[in-house]
Amino acid sequence: MSTMGPDANAPWYMKYGARGVGTAGGIIAMGLGFFNCLTFSAWCLVAGIYQLFAGFIVVSAEAPCCCMFIDFVQRYSKFVEERPQWQKAALYIVLSLPGIIMCQSVSIFFGSGFIFLTGVLYGMMALGRKGSRNDMLAAAQASGPVGATGMKSSLVNMEAPPATS
Repeated sequence: MSTMGPDANAPWYMKYGARGVGTAGGIIAMGLGFFNCLTFSAWCLVAGIYQLFAGFIVVSAEAPCCCMFIDFVQRYSKFVEERPQWQKAALYIVLSLPGIIMCQSVSIFFGSGFIFLTGVLYGMMALGRKGSRNDMLAAAQASGPVGATGMKSSLVNMEAPPATS
């Protein structure tokens, strides 16, 4: 990963943690998807095949070294790496949902759950770091005193309570 990319301000442990969870979760999702293909239910068979596909997409994006003998994986991985964090989060979260919708089994839940967790980690990186205590105090004090023109007055617009009859 480059230090000047879209995730340059994310902490190192979040970057590598999301990549690790994505890689391990994609491999686990592929294994559990294959296991789910051994079922006799048509929807669970389709969900297992979909989970195999979703796991491959995640692994090829997060750890292209696992798929180095497939021609397009390096270009695809570079393309995904250059995307902003919120787009990666949206991709992984949306990618995890159809399998769970098609078949409610433990193997689909865990496999898609790891992909969903990867999306959540990228979403947390997209939100950024929390402000320091001093920054939050300054923002709270800049809004003025609590009262007619303070912070709480904008929440209720100084309206009267509804009449009870």
